[in-house]
Amino acid sequence: MKKPVLVIKFGSAAITTKEGDVDERIVLEIARQTAQLQSKYNIVLVSSGAVAAGKKYLKNYDGSLSARKAAAAIGNPLLVRTYSTYFKPFNIALAQSLCERQHFANRAQFLQLKDTYQELWKNNIIPIANENDVVSNKELKFSDNDELATLIAVGFGAEQLLFSTSVPGVLDSKGKVVSQISTIDKDVFSFVKKEKSAVGLGGMTSKLNFARLANQMGIQTVIFSMQTEDGILKAVKGETGTVCLPQKKKVSSRNKWLATGSLIKALVHVDEGAANAIQNRKSLLAVGVVAINQALETGEVFQIANEEGEVFAVAKSKIDVMNVESIRKKKNVAIAHADDIVLL
Repeated sequence: MKKPVLVIKFGSAAITTKEGDVDERIVLEIARQTAQLQSKYNIVLVSSGAVAAGKKYLKNYDGSLSARKAAAAIGNPLLVRTYSTYFKPFNIALAQSLCERQHFANRAQFLQLKDTYQELWKNNIIPIANENDVVSNKELKFSDNDELATLIAVGFGAEQLLFSTSVPGVLDSKGKVVSQISTIDKDVFSFVKKEKSAVGLGGMTSKLNFARLANQMGIQTVIFSMQTEDGILKAVKGETGTVCLPQKKKVSSRNKWLATGSLIKALVHVDEGAANAIQNRKSLLAVGVVAINQALETGEVFQIANEEGEVFAVAKSKIDVMNVESIRKKKNVAIAHADDIVLL
């Protein structure tokens, strides 16, 4: 029987010490616990920490893009070497997977990546994914490794996505862990403090945004801490951290890619009538468009927002769209067919 996919993301703050060194105690725990799960899951580890591990070797590190790239070039081999050292006693081989945003934006490239991972899993090898910071184009970067982990989880149809962070889960207004969230909405985001660690790019807002996306694609997400004893093993069982429950709806592999992997070219605002029609699985007609922030060519992907500015769908353009004035002349023309619209 085919094993389900499990994606586990470790943030920089979760796996490095205050001095910026990779925390070998944590890596040992990752290896020990992952070894117990490998027979049940095809596992992908998404690990930050390369920049944090490498920056101390640079004089007067200033956090600029070039400095981050240099730190990543130094830190990546250090990070993988540490992982390999602690996984070896458990007879688990690792493979480094340096990803770029274009690997997901181009469906053919993504399918090649998927085939590569399948080959690794067949040989009981666990891929460790990270952004290829050294060569990633500034305009085509992942927002952070939370996004990379989510794209892998959605694209590979993962059963669960685990986010390991520096806190034990989502904390409520009293500082207590929210054990379960059925819907990630404004009330949930109100708990989040606008803070992020000194070594990471993300934060709880990032994790909740991508957990919400994963949930909408049918993936259970758990936000937990490696400081918890047997944290990974308990997170998989939903016994620690904050469990964000998946939405019960079927989304095809193609539409999962459309909603997450494709690059978003524009934002289209629609009126109430168009929003209701789209929610009822109808096509988007030109007559319902209120505003558009960027010209679109046929085949390009755009987000759809209602009159309140809430993004509720992603779609692929059926025609070229220059501006609102140009499409108002085509009232009954479909800008996006219902089959090319994914509700979020």
